[in-house]
Amino acid sequence: MNLIELGMGKIQWAEEHMPVIMKIEKDFKKTKPLKNIRIAAALHITEETALLCKIFEEGGAKVNLCASNPLSTKDDVVAALRKSSNVKVFAKYGETKKEYYKNMQRALENKPDIIIDDGADLIALAHSEKIDGIIGGQEETTTGVIRLKAMEKKKQLRFPVVAVNDAETKMMFDNRYGTGQSALTGILEATNVMIAGKNFVVCGYGWCGKGAAARARGMGANVIVVEVNPRKALEAYMDGFRVMPIKEAAKIGDIFLTTTGDIHVIREAHFKLMKSGAILANAGHFNVEIDVDALEKMASSKKQIRKNTMRYEFENGKYIYLLAEGRLVNLVAADGHPSEVLDLSFSNQALVSTYLARHGSELQNKVYNVPEEIDHKIARLKLETLGIKIDSLTLEQKKYLSSWKIGT
Repeated sequence: MNLIELGMGKIQWAEEHMPVIMKIEKDFKKTKPLKNIRIAAALHITEETALLCKIFEEGGAKVNLCASNPLSTKDDVVAALRKSSNVKVFAKYGETKKEYYKNMQRALENKPDIIIDDGADLIALAHSEKIDGIIGGQEETTTGVIRLKAMEKKKQLRFPVVAVNDAETKMMFDNRYGTGQSALTGILEATNVMIAGKNFVVCGYGWCGKGAAARARGMGANVIVVEVNPRKALEAYMDGFRVMPIKEAAKIGDIFLTTTGDIHVIREAHFKLMKSGAILANAGHFNVEIDVDALEKMASSKKQIRKNTMRYEFENGKYIYLLAEGRLVNLVAADGHPSEVLDLSFSNQALVSTYLARHGSELQNKVYNVPEEIDHKIARLKLETLGIKIDSLTLEQKKYLSSWKIGT
């Protein structure tokens, strides 16, 4: 509890750098759109998450919170949130896998109406434990949305889920600018290497990969993109990056960053091809993109060389560095996304929660996009806070866009 003051300062920083969600908080205080709604959330427990949970409370909700990653929890934020709110927090930094799932079970003990997830572990657990009465859920990661769509396809989804990750004000900004900046920050915090002049390999050219590639190039790296999707590979090429298979990139890469949401993107065959001193990092949600088990088996010894940097040495004298245990490098080795970009993401969480509270019972057991009006509202609010004004369509323009008869 001696960490409370430090955590309170971090939450205050978030308040001062998240103007959109603070506007939403004022409305929540007045209207109480989540009155008597029980929320269970599995999120990265940072100052921005603490602020979101406090705003849920302002809206009338009762909130249970657990971690979506064992190494991203900030204990000072947990202490401050427990002191300054009625949010029940079940998390600590460095919890074991057993503790991780036990805390998720505890978070579900409030029999939630709404589940807010980051990776879909909490939603999956609610399904395996067959918890009834859930109005709906939200998922804010690409990885989690992939899992949930697989559940929907197999008709195993027991309640509707809104893919907050796929909102344009989340995906285009949080994934591109947030992950792009924070992943590079995590690599630098863990290693302090020079980025300029290095061969920087980005695996996956979705929004996260695009952001990381752009920022690495901005710091002087020679960026190589690895893809399986032909359209995205072509886009990376047209954006000015080298494109090649991972087997080719493995031979020349200095720094590798995975951003795919898939398993074993970098594996044993690739470790064998890498040059000594290669640095491996992951910015996908789960610690599966780099085959850490294979690396452990291949190495003759390992040693922590810096905080969040493990050196794996092989019998031939070659060594490879793994950052953050293969977990999210931007949240383990750095502070995650800047508050300014999470302002958009968490505003989506707040408004989608009110949408589910009102309309969840009308929805089928499917994965839904964020309603367009919510996406646009958040963008408009953000522009307001930046002092930016934009044009509106004239009646003539609206008529033209809605008609098929008007031609040349």
